[in-house]
Amino acid sequence: MDEDITLNPENNSNSVLERQREEMTRTREVETRGQQQMQMQSAVGVKCPHCGTINDSEAAYCASCGNPIGKVACPNCGAELDPDADFCESCRRYIKSDICSFCGARLASNDAFCPECGSPRGGIVCPVCHTLNDFSFCKQCGTALTEDARQLMERVHEMPEFKELQKLASSLQQLEQSIPYTSERDLLKDQRNIKLRERVLTLLAEDRGIAHPVIPESENKRMSKEEYNAKKKERLEQIAAILDKMVQKPQPKPAQVRNYAMACRPQGVRLAWECNFKHALHSSPCGCAKPQLGGKWLILGKDVKKEIKDDL
Repeated sequence: MDEDITLNPENNSNSVLERQREEMTRTREVETRGQQQMQMQSAVGVKCPHCGTINDSEAAYCASCGNPIGKVACPNCGAELDPDADFCESCRRYIKSDICSFCGARLASNDAFCPECGSPRGGIVCPVCHTLNDFSFCKQCGTALTEDARQLMERVHEMPEFKELQKLASSLQQLEQSIPYTSERDLLKDQRNIKLRERVLTLLAEDRGIAHPVIPESENKRMSKEEYNAKKKERLEQIAAILDKMVQKPQPKPAQVRNYAMACRPQGVRLAWECNFKHALHSSPCGCAKPQLGGKWLILGKDVKKEIKDDL
């Protein structure tokens, strides 16, 4: 008759210990194999997360698919950046020493000026607000700083959609300068002022010999708060619709997107740049690390809940 281990505590304990030792041995073997695989992969190269190709350990881009493999450090502040970023959003510095920040052309290490656009490597001081800039348009006031930028702005400003955009922006700016009336008393006062204006202009015309003068309506006619809000909402929606049509698509060179977006920025309306990189808001594309992915201008207001990342 076989011995019942349930009646023999010593044999039962030995069996449990044996199983535990076997499990620990298997675990160590798995860990050892995993470490060996990692060491082999590190010695051979780095695996691309996009296509699986093994690249050199120091490679920033995959030799097969061209996608970035890992992060790099900002040469100025050490912040972690994507390999294809040309601007550090931490220290707000342009970081590509071999690419012109103004036009995107290649630079040699000894080039003090870009061989294509002639812009200086150290940046340009804006003649209007005296801000030092690494890009073709002033990040503070939007002034075109290079001849290429000025020509681009002239071409953009001749586009029908931009003309309509600027017209609406000017109309919005004029509307915001008006003061709507909020009470019956304000309305009556405004009506009296209109009649007084018409009376004065009529008397002046009659003094010049005009018997029945035609008095034009005042452009500064006040409106109710409800009418003011409705007109402002309409203007904002019209501007937003045009901005959506002028969205900046991805381009090979970051400079192309920055320059075109800045040339498309209308005057008279508060805007922020929403990048496609992180869908963050910037004061302009000049503050985005990867504007080559595209983006668009958004109207700042109650419908935009995000905060601007950079306050230039």
